[in-house]
Amino acid sequence: LGCPITLLASVVSTLGGLVFGYELGIISGALLQLKADFRLSCIQQEAVVSSLLIGALLASIVGGYLIDRHGCRNSILLSNVLILMASLVLLINSFLALIVGRITIGFAICLSSMSCCIFVSEMVSPDRRGFLVTLYEAGITVGILSAYAMNYILSGSKKGWKWMFGLAVVPTLVQLLSIWFLPSTAKDSYNQSHSFQNERGFMSTTEAPEEDESKVHSSKDNKKDQDSSLYLFKREDNMRTRTAIGLGLVLFQQFTGQPNILFYASTVFHAVGFQSNPSAVLASVGLGLVKVIATLISMVFSDRLGRRPLLIGGCSVMALCLITIGLLIFNKISHISLEPAPESFPKVRGRVVNWIVLVCMMAIVSAYSVGFGPMTWLVLSEIFPAAIRGRAFAFTSCFNWAANLLVTFTFLNVIDVIGLSGMFLVYGLTAVAAAVFFYVMLPETKGKTLEEIDKELRLHRFYHHQECCGFISSRNTSPQYQRVRCHVSTSG
Repeated sequence: LGCPITLLASVVSTLGGLVFGYELGIISGALLQLKADFRLSCIQQEAVVSSLLIGALLASIVGGYLIDRHGCRNSILLSNVLILMASLVLLINSFLALIVGRITIGFAICLSSMSCCIFVSEMVSPDRRGFLVTLYEAGITVGILSAYAMNYILSGSKKGWKWMFGLAVVPTLVQLLSIWFLPSTAKDSYNQSHSFQNERGFMSTTEAPEEDESKVHSSKDNKKDQDSSLYLFKREDNMRTRTAIGLGLVLFQQFTGQPNILFYASTVFHAVGFQSNPSAVLASVGLGLVKVIATLISMVFSDRLGRRPLLIGGCSVMALCLITIGLLIFNKISHISLEPAPESFPKVRGRVVNWIVLVCMMAIVSAYSVGFGPMTWLVLSEIFPAAIRGRAFAFTSCFNWAANLLVTFTFLNVIDVIGLSGMFLVYGLTAVAAAVFFYVMLPETKGKTLEEIDKELRLHRFYHHQECCGFISSRNTSPQYQRVRCHVSTSG
């Protein structure tokens, strides 16, 4: 990974992702026990799941200013302290404590996610940026898998949900200890790593932080950039297009239904025919394992194939599988609440459908983990000018969590209206729209410095690589050839 500072920053970022994923996934199995212990109504179940998203939404509103003023390192430290405090609150045996604890954790993991992605993206070289930034997503997938595993192990334990929530303190404490050895800013990190390599007689292989280069380039505009968030909607510097791309990434990410597949995985499996709670949770563990493998694949290919093909391909696979599930379960579960499949449903056909649904769910999670999961945050950390990167990231993150909250909080109620099959069909059609959007709007950013990306986006409203979906002709791979663009329109 180049140097000790870069390696340590990557470890801290991965641990942040692990905590993020664990807190997202643990509610899937814990909800089955909480529903019984607290006799939760449908609305109360949605409140417990969605409270984390409320906290994340709050963090996305103020997180950009916290990061810009206090730095990424201090923001990560704050998130660690909040998670530790919230984990203690969750041990209190009351519904109110559940809500307060989950809101606090949501705030913490959202703040941590923004800080980790921005910090790593600014301090690594372009040829490694895709790999290292997606390490955070890899941590998320490992965290989700760990959460599902804990759900299964503790599914038969009395008050097992307390252990499920409490185990999050372990990676949080490790991250808290590790963060003390990191510098306060990406600039300091570069200076330390540069000195480390020079002392040993090595040439530096890591470029200076891109933020500094961009700041020099746009120093005349810094005051204007920092005045108001309305700058994100101005035609100047092509900010409208950048903002549209960012909002498209986060909104389509949520409206394709991935949050509900994670949060309600055990409940959905229970509904489509996995009769016992342990079997439904075990099926969720399979989803988590597939998600880890797919994310590792995405890490390897993000800097080779590029962002566009992974996002467009991922959306296409998601659309196919979501629509398939919707059609398969149309006569099995339709316009009713999430209850186990009726006994009258033919057993042989029921088993076949169950396995097809399981395979499709795994394909959906895999496609998401290759495309939306890592690529969204990678592209968001690349397309905005350095002077407003923190605020822009927070702004799009706000819409991300708001959409997540809307999708999650209304899930069970919407199913009562249109049925589980109808819900999957809506998600599938949304994935089709997402694939079209990315094909038309999304630029390719692989192999470029943040300064190069900023310059190109300032000049062109839409542009793509000559290899339109990220593939380069084997006959001509020279840097000069790769920099040729097909311009769709001129600057505006």
